Amino acid sequence: MAKKTQFDFDLIVIGSGAGGSAVASIAARKGKRVAIVEADTFGGDSPNWSDIPTKALLHAAHLYDEARHGARFGLRSNTLGYNYPSLRAWKDLAVKRTGAGGNRKFYENEGIATFNSAAHFLSPNEISVNRQHLSAANFVVATGSHWVTPDVAGLKDVDYLTPRTLLQSIRPPKSLFIIGGGTVGVELAQLMAIFGTKVYVAEVAARLLPKEDEEVGVLMERLLTEEKGATVLTQTRVLSVQTQGLRKKVTYSRGGVEKSVQVDEILVATGRRPTVDLGLENASVSYTPKGIEVNNYLQTSARHIYAAGDVLGHNSHTHTALLESRVAAHNLLNKQKTSPDYTATPKLCFTYPGVASVGLSEDDCLKRDLSIKKSIAPLNMIARSNTSDFRDGFVKLIADKNGVLIGATIIAPHAAELIHELTLAIKYHHTAAEVASTPHAFLSWSEAIRVAAARLSS
Repeated sequence: MAKKTQFDFDLIVIGSGAGGSAVASIAARKGKRVAIVEADTFGGDSPNWSDIPTKALLHAAHLYDEARHGARFGLRSNTLGYNYPSLRAWKDLAVKRTGAGGNRKFYENEGIATFNSAAHFLSPNEISVNRQHLSAANFVVATGSHWVTPDVAGLKDVDYLTPRTLLQSIRPPKSLFIIGGGTVGVELAQLMAIFGTKVYVAEVAARLLPKEDEEVGVLMERLLTEEKGATVLTQTRVLSVQTQGLRKKVTYSRGGVEKSVQVDEILVATGRRPTVDLGLENASVSYTPKGIEVNNYLQTSARHIYAAGDVLGHNSHTHTALLESRVAAHNLLNKQKTSPDYTATPKLCFTYPGVASVGLSEDDCLKRDLSIKKSIAPLNMIARSNTSDFRDGFVKLIADKNGVLIGATIIAPHAAELIHELTLAIKYHHTAAEVASTPHAFLSWSEAIRVAAARLSS
């Protein structure tokens, strides 16, 4: 990354979320002249609108839900209530404490020039920002992704919520129709149902959480319907929506039958699309609506321009965007280039119980025609499920024909924390037998991992 004095900066990073933040800071600390351009709120999606505020509210919701059901432990909790403005204040405090949301000053303190505006490429080395022209020797595009409106008749004519605007609601709606049963749709369905909303979740696929193993979607559907009173509509296509007085009418097709329901609010959580509308063609950067194309080193077709995070089109987790941001920084600053290693990157869903998976799913193995062995250990097999009175959930492991672990799924309390033992095992090619022979502390949820591994290695 040679300094070229004819440019205003050595590096301009477009996007201040997880994909842009690490590379900007690392380059600035190495003495490079860096600018960061953000079209929305500094810090990007994760700390402002998704991970942090959602998980803060989910933590409070799970606590409330557990306490409400405390009678079975001898706790008197039937008069428990909540104050939604106070819950929102707690969410805002969590965002503020994290420090990554609205963090323009952080970059300025690092000596990074900041611009709060959309960026547009004019040529391979020049962008326009707020009617200003800025040039740089190198760029990193980390513009992320945005929620897309599904093709549903009338949807554009009604006021609908997105996962971002839902968090800003003054109070939970009385009834809510969620279009999309992926991770975000399921998290928000549980959150709203706990606070008393009548929730409908519509998913085109045959199960909720269609990117996870089948057992996951089946269990989450049962938990949402039986315990939270939600209505789950799988294999359902939403046909049209229209306003009816103060409410909204949703018409959908399921099993060839057309039905409709009236609700107070509609939430669209069907998926995100990479934000690629920034004049990339003027910089000779190859891209499609599905994302920017990069090589193994995260370089675009214009070698001095890198890309990281959701703009690549794989709708990844924040930890993947951070990994790519660090790799982009390394490759900008060093001759010896490295590639991001995606093996064993965990996927999480912060419901209760939590869902965590890593490596290949059973569907992945079928598509690759892999010869596999699998095992499932239900949580109710271990002592901890008895002392916590929690019986729903399991650990599922997949091994290749030599017993080497290649995939794992956990539905359990603290699934996000439990998954890392299996992440390590899959990353470093450990066998189920090796995991099974590792001592697991008695009365921990982790014992279910040992049981599942022992079943595979016997």
